[in-house]
Amino acid sequence: MSTQPTLAFIGSGNMARAIIGGLISNGYEPGKIWTTDTDLNKMDDLRQQGMNTTTDNNEAVATADIVILAVKPQVLKTVAGAMKDAVQARRPLIVSVAAGIMCNSLNQWLGGDLALVRCMPNTPALVKQGASGLYANAIVSNEQKQQTSAILEAIGIAVWVDEETQLDAVTAVSGSGPAYYFLMMEAMVAAGEKLGLSREIAQQLTIQTALGAAEMARQSDVDPAELRRRVTSPNGTTEQAIKTYIDSGLPEIIDRGMQACSDRSVELAEELGK
Repeated sequence: MSTQPTLAFIGSGNMARAIIGGLISNGYEPGKIWTTDTDLNKMDDLRQQGMNTTTDNNEAVATADIVILAVKPQVLKTVAGAMKDAVQARRPLIVSVAAGIMCNSLNQWLGGDLALVRCMPNTPALVKQGASGLYANAIVSNEQKQQTSAILEAIGIAVWVDEETQLDAVTAVSGSGPAYYFLMMEAMVAAGEKLGLSREIAQQLTIQTALGAAEMARQSDVDPAELRRRVTSPNGTTEQAIKTYIDSGLPEIIDRGMQACSDRSVELAEELGK
């Protein structure tokens, strides 16, 4: 960012720290960052890096251009209510990484008429390989969208959706997606052991294969279906495995799982937004 806005991270858990770490490694000025936590000792390392730390959310908000809400969804209503006056006095851009909290609920808790961005990141953000879906309400300016993109791109890629309800689909694809791949890797390691490999070798091969396949897909100018066809020789070993997976209904299983994930995302939004 050519002009670095002052950021206030409400909550200093893993996701907040991942974003902060990405920003600092990209040259963000530590003095432009505030972090909060109920326990000041938990932020010793951040304070030693030159960041502002406090147990008072209102103090952090008082000078912030952008407030990143990084507390658990279950406590966000209480947290937001306690900082409503400070937010209304400052009127910063609000970026929420709390899963399931709709903009209307958050806007109401914070006093209304605010520029709000909802973000659905995922856990690979912890290693700067995250995928974040973003949605902005009508008050958010183009400049604020650019600032938000720059913040989330410090930990991976960031894409914007046009409708807030599409964040449920983002949750199903990328928000929960890492667990799908971990399950696949878990099954491949177990199958490798069953076929005679040691667990260590099966795990090394599985992880490196997942990494290599992802990088091939990322660099390729064709979609994953074409990549699969290119490595599936007729009557070969790969074809036998793929045929077995398809005949066993793997694509339909994945579809049902992701639909269930999306449905649960909708349910949680209704429960947490009350």
